[in-house]
Amino acid sequence: MFHEAIRAYSLLERSFEMRILRRWLPGLVLVLVVTSAVSTAIADKRPNILVAISDDQSFPHASAYGYQAISTPAFDRVAKMGVLFNNAFTPAPGCSPMRAAFLTGRNIWQIEHAGTHASSFPKKYEVYQDRLAAAGYFIGCTGKGWGPGNWKVDGWNNNPAGPSWGRRKVKSPAGISSTDYAANFADFLKDRPKDKPFSFWYGATEPHRSFGKGIGIENGLDPSKVVVPKFLPDTPEIRSDILDYCFEIQWFDQHLGRMLDQLEAAGELDNTLVIVTSDNGMAFPRAKANCYEYGIHMPLAVSWPVGAKAGRVVDDPVNLIDLTATIYDAAGVETPTETPIAGRSIRNILESTGQGIVDKDRDAVFSGRERHSSSRFNSLSYPQRCIRTRDYLYIRNFRPERWPAGPAQKFDKVKYGADSSTASSTLGPMHGGYHDIDACPSLSFLIANRDDKKIGHFLNFAVDRRPAEELFDIRKDPACLDNLAADPAFAKVRSNLNARLFDYLKQTNDARVTSPDGGDIWETYPRYSSLRWFPAPDWADQDPNRVPALEWLEKKRPR
Repeated sequence: MFHEAIRAYSLLERSFEMRILRRWLPGLVLVLVVTSAVSTAIADKRPNILVAISDDQSFPHASAYGYQAISTPAFDRVAKMGVLFNNAFTPAPGCSPMRAAFLTGRNIWQIEHAGTHASSFPKKYEVYQDRLAAAGYFIGCTGKGWGPGNWKVDGWNNNPAGPSWGRRKVKSPAGISSTDYAANFADFLKDRPKDKPFSFWYGATEPHRSFGKGIGIENGLDPSKVVVPKFLPDTPEIRSDILDYCFEIQWFDQHLGRMLDQLEAAGELDNTLVIVTSDNGMAFPRAKANCYEYGIHMPLAVSWPVGAKAGRVVDDPVNLIDLTATIYDAAGVETPTETPIAGRSIRNILESTGQGIVDKDRDAVFSGRERHSSSRFNSLSYPQRCIRTRDYLYIRNFRPERWPAGPAQKFDKVKYGADSSTASSTLGPMHGGYHDIDACPSLSFLIANRDDKKIGHFLNFAVDRRPAEELFDIRKDPACLDNLAADPAFAKVRSNLNARLFDYLKQTNDARVTSPDGGDIWETYPRYSSLRWFPAPDWADQDPNRVPALEWLEKKRPR
């Protein structure tokens, strides 16, 4: 604009009106220069950040994906304002490690204690919220931040997700939190210093278990519209449980809708980077806490009206830690140097006009898990790592001798002697275990019908031991029921994905592949949530080296 004004001035100098124009044209040029500077300042204004994370929601359970049993107008609105992602994946199929990975932008095997469930969060791993605050952002959160776990033992002044806004409450249905997330966000906006960009974390506790049984049907959701995953039996009991789950997703979505309305009323929506996703998959058998498709495949919609082209659907594989990198990129804040992030910004996808496959370099994502709940002897984990390409899912189970959902029995009562070396106990009934599956009507139904010839095998899908390697053709088998790892026809695919997975794990220094002890350091991280007690597994006598000593466990034994 400035150069155009100079050219105009040059032409006018040769005109007969030059004497008159000389009086006012310098002022015009000054106005044009100032206008240009203001326009540039507006264009460079740092975006606000709103991260909305539901608790235990699998892809494709949002109406934007065509799932007819549910209505998610707020999620759909974000997708229409920006980009709907068909292939977004969590860095871990469990809430606490996923949230730590998202906050740090690192894989779970790169953040020590924070990469497992209900442990602690070493402060040396910087979180994006703190770095944005140091760069002048006003930060906060409502609902579930990082957790479960103990952040205080590592010296944090508040939850790593940010200072909490949680005063507002609302009368809620059974199984649903009374936190009025949207009203708390309104308070946060009122408390924000004028003209300061913000970064806010909205962490719902929905649709985490437990649900109000029958709440979906009671509120008009239609069982006939439910699509039952093939790893679950298609029965009225299962359909009803899925509808209860859908109702809780809608509760999360309603609060998101109110937040979007608040931003629009404040004139802030266009310059807010809105990220809507979930931490891990649905809390049903063979989904949450598993590296199968329904455990790691997440819904994701991202909008940023001034920075992202709207109304597109993208198929590129994206890891949620790539969103952390995107936040840094959009905010213009440097990423940590001592503990570098592993994610890669998707800003190029947001700013493109393309659909489908936009960035051809994105052809795989990685995920993994360690300990989920207290569900095994000595609170041992079930370590998994996986690579997901556009067509295949390859999983490596590092301790296939362990039960993936935990054993079927646990102690009802445990009493230890004064020196902690002796104990008397009462072993509970069979099927009093399986604690790596959240207690729910679906699990109870599978257990009650375990001897039924038609549906008994569905329990086996969730609880039986698994081989060291699993390979699935996601195009044909999204339920992950047909393991192709031993099929000669897929030997080349299996070998290639195994090599790619292990190369990445070595590059990112995963103790499961780089440590001489096979990564048993993971078994030593303290657990701060409650513990359950189990008999020694059948493999412990044969291979005692795989039962690492847990001194912290001795301190927590019941007396």
